[in-house]
Amino acid sequence: MELSIEHVGKRYSRDKWGLRDFTLTLTPGVWGLLGPNGAGKSSLMRILATITQPSEGRVLWNGEDIAAHPNHLRTVLGYLPQDFGVYPNLNALEFLRYIAAVKGLDRRTAEQRIDALLQVVNLVDARKRPLGGYSGGMKQRVGIAQALLNDPQVLIVDEPTVGLDPEERVRFRNMLADLSGNRIVILSTHIVSDIEASAAEITLMNQGRLLRQNTPESLLQLVEGKVWEWVVPSSQMAAIRQTHLVSSMTRRSDGTRLRIVNELSPSKEARPVSPCLEDAYLWAVAGSPLEVEQ
Repeated sequence: MELSIEHVGKRYSRDKWGLRDFTLTLTPGVWGLLGPNGAGKSSLMRILATITQPSEGRVLWNGEDIAAHPNHLRTVLGYLPQDFGVYPNLNALEFLRYIAAVKGLDRRTAEQRIDALLQVVNLVDARKRPLGGYSGGMKQRVGIAQALLNDPQVLIVDEPTVGLDPEERVRFRNMLADLSGNRIVILSTHIVSDIEASAAEITLMNQGRLLRQNTPESLLQLVEGKVWEWVVPSSQMAAIRQTHLVSSMTRRSDGTRLRIVNELSPSKEARPVSPCLEDAYLWAVAGSPLEVEQ
């Protein structure tokens, strides 16, 4: 089972590219696609979901070009887009039955899958309420359920935890981990903690290009010895942020504790600390001299 992206580009106008020369090979497991808003993640997801075609390059599903044979992938695909919508007058049961019919599931299989998935996404008690009365987080959970209806071999989820509360977010992360054994799961997000908790392989991208693809451990090694903690007066914060890459800050009674990613110590008062994945992500996106690597 392999999904291969070969030199894919997506052009929206003469001077605007959503993707450029993107190459990546995906095998079973959870793949985290991490980048800021506007990095090209959704453009790539729509191409992989066969909703749009690349302007250049190709995507192969088990060796077959999905532009020429989209149904070979569509039959084994589950997709939760970032802008997922529902039919407001249908309830969750009716909506999921409709999606199951569209995906070609027989009635018995559909009912079994729907019952199980409503449990997974914690919507059993609300299954007969019209979707128009659902909160944003509840609609997102319905979206997760519809993406899993056909037990897909390739599952694509684009910003899936938007609108979920912390408990639901943890539930979703655990569900992704449980699903990862025999399928390709692509989790696209700008939330580092979602990737950190779920993905065994992380792909960093920015401005439509691949920055780096590595394990979380390898990414952390990139910033080993480059992360510093520095307590400064609040009055100095603005100036420091102009000259240093600040990954986080915490207010304290004696000033503001800054977490800074830099080759050298920013001050003799700063002390080295262990890096986290967000440090590595910000270091890569900020334009540090990283080679494109696979």
